[in-house]
Amino acid sequence: MLTPPFTTEQGVTDGAILLLSLGEEEAAQVLKYLSPRDVQRLGTAMAGMQGVGRDAMESVLARFQTDISSHTGLGADADSYLRAVLTKALGTDKAGFLLDRILQSGDTSGIESLKWMDASGVAELIRHEHPQIIASILVHLEADQAAGVLNLLPDRVRADVMLRIATLDGIQPAALRELNDVLLKALSGNDQIKRRKLGGIKTAADILNYVGTTSETQILASVRQVDGDLAQRIIDEMFTFDNLLEADDRGLQLLLREITPDSLVLALKGASSELRAKVFRCMPTRAAQQLREDLETRGPARISEVEAQQKEILKVARRLVESGDLAIGGMGEDQYV
Repeated sequence: MLTPPFTTEQGVTDGAILLLSLGEEEAAQVLKYLSPRDVQRLGTAMAGMQGVGRDAMESVLARFQTDISSHTGLGADADSYLRAVLTKALGTDKAGFLLDRILQSGDTSGIESLKWMDASGVAELIRHEHPQIIASILVHLEADQAAGVLNLLPDRVRADVMLRIATLDGIQPAALRELNDVLLKALSGNDQIKRRKLGGIKTAADILNYVGTTSETQILASVRQVDGDLAQRIIDEMFTFDNLLEADDRGLQLLLREITPDSLVLALKGASSELRAKVFRCMPTRAAQQLREDLETRGPARISEVEAQQKEILKVARRLVESGDLAIGGMGEDQYV
């Protein structure tokens, strides 16, 4: 229930209630182990809670107790254990090369600090850098944060950066040293840092999934002028709300269970009649009828609000695809989203 990332609204709410019940010291210790994005989500939820009923708190604590009772401490610090064992067995050099392949190791402490900043802060920091440097930074960030930064860059820079992200297949130690100069000791630049598998078509597509329709169209048009085949390959990897038409019914039913009615109504305001019909078909009869009525009585909605809700639903859909619970056709050979 409380294992990050917190990908559902209920998961965030439950996590916030649990942290509020722990007390300051204990909650602080938990937050130390979460990602910047999860801390932000939980912090926002905690700040918005005016009062939590006893029943709600007891329910969350009961579910948490059930969850942790099924886990052991085995593997809690597996990376450190593996590093120590392989170093003793193979020596520092051989173990280093092998660990790099297994753990994708590399010092990205400076990049981690950027993950705590808002998009405008990161954009201001890197806007005057070479597009290759910007691309090398963005591929380290979460896709939605990278998209936020990309939206704040000049038009002429954005397409260049996206081209470089899509064609990037790794970052060399020299590039990490350059990032170190840009970010003021953000990265160590150690010669022992190995090449990391970052960038590529899927990374470019993931970022474009979050930038918004207008920016997405402009960027892809510019990329297409330079390399039409590359632009098409990026489009093939992108995941849009309309792709849910190609979802299997069982997986779509699982997805719908994790979406609040208000979010679904707003998202479907901008959906095709075909997609609406598929959603109705995958819902219980009474729930489908209620959804139809809500759509009919709901007034006009801003396009930006509709797109925002669609993006939130797609986040859940991506998680279900990655876990194998949702199948989407036409998403490339590996069907990743």
